[in-house]
Amino acid sequence: MELESLSVPAINRFASLYLKQEAPVTDFFHYNLSAGTVYEERAADLQARTYQRGPLAACIEAYMKPFAFSEEVAASLEKLRDERSAVVIGGQQAGLLTGPLYTIYKIVSIIKLAQQQESELGIPVVPVFWIAGEDHDFLEVNHVYVERESSIEKLTYPERITGKKMVSDILYDKEHMKVWIKKVFANFGETDYTKQLLRHVSEEAEAASSVTEFFSRLVHSLFHRYGLLVIDSAFKPLRELEKPFFKQLIEQAEVITEAVHREQKVMAGLEFNQMIELSASAANLFLYENQERVLLEYDGETKRFSSKDGVLQYEKAELLNLLEREPEKFSNNVVTRPLMQEWLFPTLAFIAGPGEIAYWAELKTAFEQLDMKMPPIEARLNMTIVERGVVRSLEELHVPLDLAVREGIEAPKERFWHSVRDDHFHEMIEGVEQSLMAQYDELEKRAQNLHQETVPVILKNREFHLKQLAFLTRKTDEMIQRRHEVVLNKYEKLQNALRPLGSPQERIRNVYEYLNKYGPDFVHELMAFDFPFTGKHYLVKI
Repeated sequence: MELESLSVPAINRFASLYLKQEAPVTDFFHYNLSAGTVYEERAADLQARTYQRGPLAACIEAYMKPFAFSEEVAASLEKLRDERSAVVIGGQQAGLLTGPLYTIYKIVSIIKLAQQQESELGIPVVPVFWIAGEDHDFLEVNHVYVERESSIEKLTYPERITGKKMVSDILYDKEHMKVWIKKVFANFGETDYTKQLLRHVSEEAEAASSVTEFFSRLVHSLFHRYGLLVIDSAFKPLRELEKPFFKQLIEQAEVITEAVHREQKVMAGLEFNQMIELSASAANLFLYENQERVLLEYDGETKRFSSKDGVLQYEKAELLNLLEREPEKFSNNVVTRPLMQEWLFPTLAFIAGPGEIAYWAELKTAFEQLDMKMPPIEARLNMTIVERGVVRSLEELHVPLDLAVREGIEAPKERFWHSVRDDHFHEMIEGVEQSLMAQYDELEKRAQNLHQETVPVILKNREFHLKQLAFLTRKTDEMIQRRHEVVLNKYEKLQNALRPLGSPQERIRNVYEYLNKYGPDFVHELMAFDFPFTGKHYLVKI
């Protein structure tokens, strides 16, 4: 493997400015990453606060106990108990087969930054991955993309899930899951590593019960040697630890929403897009009733919490009593999840994707309302895997690699197509069409005056000739495409490899495709690189 870097703009203007640490974007955060002492400052701030370190470590240990524990994970748990320790944390939904590559890159980022800061600060720094198991949008995580011939296709797990059930409560049929996994690997293709990899993934699917547990097991198997701690946000013992802060969130529901709206108003004045959709009555909490997540609203006049449809109704005291009895019924939304994370973990840094950076910026005043600072936000590492054959094909087609990664292959492909397409022949067909249509117009005019009964026949005949001319155009293009299909397919393959479906590779491709090609050490070879957090886009050449 080789590593190169290049500049690629972030997917939104706000994140692009944040990567450069430019005003006014930096004003929406408590820490400026360009300050050389930002992590010393943050570590000192953490020492001024208290955390449930022992109970938190015990909770994570209980969650990870069913997995094959490693010495490194045990060491991380001991570090977390240390009063001087901090964590680097990030999270994601529980995608099947770990989801898109960016989930893997987020984990790599968490581990790398933790390693770097532990070395520089001289304190224990623990990598933690926080799984958003409480999320209920299964359609976002129930698939992987595979390449079939020259197209990228979504391969969806077929078992139907109804309602707004938390992903952590989705129990799959193990035989169905193993059949689906085989289908995915069949599309990846047979290699020297396929049988071993397929056996391992199928064993983890058999050992797990829920979608989130399956995800956790795969992540643990890939990264346990780096001491990564994994916790599901929907883990019931975690809810017990979170009860005091849920109480604060209930007590201050109205002021938290007002704080977010104030920050959004400032951002709107600077012409930044609003990332969080938040009604004036938002309580920013979900209740779990009959295995469905129900978003709560708060009425400041009646002092009542309710579901949007009014079926659920709670006085504040009633909701607090429910929290005391059944904390597992409560979960956070996009506003309160970062707040809960900050309250629970001694967070040295949060690893964020470009979209997360933009929405965290709307929360600064909400953090302050709860007497907390937003942690330093580090953008996760962005990467594109560039295989040897891809480099060779790009050179043959005279397409620069940096252009292909930034913009894709569609423009060079279109230029090639126009260079071989018989444009003059198309112009001749268009001339015939224009001439023919003019004559049909004359026929129709005459028929309207003298032979009205023939007008439908004329119109039908005109439509027939239009279809025939379109058929001639299409067939001509198809013949030319067949003549140049080797080169055109090469363009398609390159697009699929670097910007599939017009998106960054990391948003579509899955890590197991590369593990299947290059073996189980693929992730460890990736981890062997030093990755400076410079905002650059990394090219991983293999």
